Amino acid sequence: MSKDIFVLIEHNQGKVSEISYIMLAAGRQLASNQGSQLIAILLGNQAQNLAQNISADKLLYVDHPSLKEFTQDAYLLTLNEIISTRQPGVVLFGNTSIGSDLAGSISITLDLDLASSCKYFTSDSKIVSQICGGKIMVEGNLSSKTTLITMLPGGYKPELGQSDHPPVIENINPPVFDNLRIKIVNFIQPDSSDIDISKESILVSIGRGIQTQDNLELAENLANALGGVVCASRPVIDQGWLPATRLVGKSGKHVKPKVYIAIGISGAPEHVEAISGSETIVAINTDPKAPIFEIATYGTEMDLFDLIEVLVEKIEAAKAN
Repeated sequence: MSKDIFVLIEHNQGKVSEISYIMLAAGRQLASNQGSQLIAILLGNQAQNLAQNISADKLLYVDHPSLKEFTQDAYLLTLNEIISTRQPGVVLFGNTSIGSDLAGSISITLDLDLASSCKYFTSDSKIVSQICGGKIMVEGNLSSKTTLITMLPGGYKPELGQSDHPPVIENINPPVFDNLRIKIVNFIQPDSSDIDISKESILVSIGRGIQTQDNLELAENLANALGGVVCASRPVIDQGWLPATRLVGKSGKHVKPKVYIAIGISGAPEHVEAISGSETIVAINTDPKAPIFEIATYGTEMDLFDLIEVLVEKIEAAKAN
């Protein structure tokens, strides 16, 4: 068995997913720790151009029409063959619907150990994973055989997984794809007319503490003053006060703004997990025991109705000066 670190590159509709660059950054650290190579795996069809900014020592590329987009059957056949033949030390998958699907299936098929929800690696190559929605971090060792790992965002910056120098490409012949059960017929894209909150640098997020829909104006005024966008936790979305595209949480969007202002949000594990990549978290909640304070950079127990209007005035005055 080699010590090489393999990273499965996720892509969709001709674009590499951000989680792939995060995994490459993590893989580079792990490879440096162990003195091994970082090798990317790209499955696709006429998709060599996706490798242009991938930071890896080598890229294993498998080209076939059945691999143009993700389907479980075709990907599993291909990856099972690569992993069983090459026997790398570690294979990194995204902690996504695709990565979790593949890692779990490969673990069972090849009888390999699987560590899920990994956030980062220590300097001595230990796995640090989060459980209970990010409330608890656990540490573990790599297996003596190939270890499969699903990676969460937030532990590494995606730009560290990018490079102006594309890796050396090794073309691999695809397996025989007989009797595939699944094929892509059509893509139905969700409504993209609204703002993508996952790409915003300043977010003003509201929760149950906002009380009524009429009070949304307070959050909107604060967001406008800061040049940010309003989003919300599940209770606000369920009331229909904001569209589902503004939902922050495990079942909504994971966000990583420079500033995340949580107004009247208690901090349920599903919400905390989705904001853990934020650079600065500001919590406004009258409950001193609210879990949101445990992860907040700054916090206040002031009533939001007493604070926000004054805060907007101060921000506008500072901008005017």
